Amino acid sequence: MRYDLVIFDNDGVLVDSEPISNRLLAAYLTELGHPTTYEDSIRDYMGSAMHRVHDLVAERTGERLPAEFDDVFHRRVFAAFERELKPVAGIGDVLAKLAADEVPYCVASSGSHERIRVGHRTTGLDRWFDETRIFSSQDVGKGKPEPDLFLYAAERMGVAPGRCAVVEDSPLGVQAAVAAGMDVYGFTAMTPAAKLAGATRLFADMRELAGLLG
Repeated sequence: MRYDLVIFDNDGVLVDSEPISNRLLAAYLTELGHPTTYEDSIRDYMGSAMHRVHDLVAERTGERLPAEFDDVFHRRVFAAFERELKPVAGIGDVLAKLAADEVPYCVASSGSHERIRVGHRTTGLDRWFDETRIFSSQDVGKGKPEPDLFLYAAERMGVAPGRCAVVEDSPLGVQAAVAAGMDVYGFTAMTPAAKLAGATRLFADMRELAGLLG
């Protein structure tokens, strides 16, 4: 393997959560008087931290979302995860191959630590990720497209940025990885390839990834 660390995004890369969370986000924003379609949510918020939702709504409408917005949204999302969430097809084989080859890996997500853990516990991916392998935008105070989260994960894992590969499925995540000076593999299962054009390589099936990284 030509990399010393593989950094995975979480939502849409490890767990198939983007359809669930964006459906619920669009519905909640619409409920609050900010009409939002599923497609709008994917375009504007996929791969971002929650502060981006607050910032964009305020910028566009001059109104602030209610103080309880994050808590209510996450309760709805976690309840839906318990009913619906699955791992991304093929990701278990990728993680097993990295573990067998003793290649370090971790997750660096714009989502909260709680969201990451709930998703992993629900899908069984928690067997692959102990606390030392989980990093959240909560740790650095900035979400993607800023590079801070990826740089923090690399530092904590003891690997230089130029020796890292990032696996991402959102334009914001690709921007963050490029800004961090890391190679980035763009997963196009949900995102049109043109929107991930800055990636080092693009792939559409998670089962291809191990071969691309090797």
